[in-house]
Amino acid sequence: WLDWPDMYRSPSPEYKEELKQLLQKEAGYYKFLQFIFFTEWGRLKAYANEKGIQIIGDIPIFVSMDSADVWANKELFHLDEKGYPLSVAGVPPDYFSATGQLWGNPLYAWDAHKNSDFSWWISRIRTQLKNLDILRIDHFRGFDACWSIPYGEPTAVNGHWAKVLGWDLFGAISQALGDDLPIIAEDLGIITDEVNALREHFGFPGMKVLQFAFDSLDEGSYLPHRYTSPVCVCYTGTHDNDTTRSWYQTLRPECRDKVRRYTHCSNDAHFPLDLIGTALASVAAYAIFPLQDVLCVGAEGRMNTPGIGTGNWSWRYQQSALKSELADELRGMTILYGRY
Repeated sequence: WLDWPDMYRSPSPEYKEELKQLLQKEAGYYKFLQFIFFTEWGRLKAYANEKGIQIIGDIPIFVSMDSADVWANKELFHLDEKGYPLSVAGVPPDYFSATGQLWGNPLYAWDAHKNSDFSWWISRIRTQLKNLDILRIDHFRGFDACWSIPYGEPTAVNGHWAKVLGWDLFGAISQALGDDLPIIAEDLGIITDEVNALREHFGFPGMKVLQFAFDSLDEGSYLPHRYTSPVCVCYTGTHDNDTTRSWYQTLRPECRDKVRRYTHCSNDAHFPLDLIGTALASVAAYAIFPLQDVLCVGAEGRMNTPGIGTGNWSWRYQQSALKSELADELRGMTILYGRY
């Protein structure tokens, strides 16, 4: 929308009304599609809840530059007078990328959010919790400080940490929606004491990824015997990681030996399920593992490679792969470790 004429990029109230009348049919079509989707989703969620199943959903911390959120609320984002971003989001060089990740989302104008009592955020979280039982917020680290990259930079290297009003934000959300918010905080990456304090104060479970626990021989915090609280979620790997089978095959020999001994693995072909058992045996309140790990799928099943804009989110499975013996094995581990 940055390339639109000014009348579209910043329409007057009169022109908005004119557009509303002009585009009534087209807008009605998309409203109908959304009506159908949310009706069907509501039925699916109700059915799952009747079976004792809760649905965890994910939202990113940031929204897209070309989204209706930004177009309709430009004062809430860090933009210039023409609507172009002054700085954009990403993360510095890390485990996943030597040049960081340049996401390109506009950053929030946090003072403007505070002046509006965080009403946009409260509405966003409230809506998501109508459609989900538990909400995972991506890049929780960005609620303490976010990586601010000047607009136009080719990579995320030349950025800086900019402080964020996370305490005020979640205080307002808690006041509006209740203290016991069903939120999981994605707290991976460069985590400071301030980020941990923010997460712990509001009681949000953080994430423990077992693949990170065995990338070295160090006694890191991702090792299950180092968990200091059950207020966390233990993953074999996330959507951003390689599948457990592929990750295991590419480990250094000494690390592979450590994880084999830790999981009591006696058969490499069965290793992903052994790691799932380790997640289930942990004290973490939740244990999550991708279907690729249940099926012991290799690198061809990787869901997403961070920092790569194409070729992701295309993995599918055949129904025939969901065999009864796999269900029996998962059920046995679930019962064994008291997760029922």
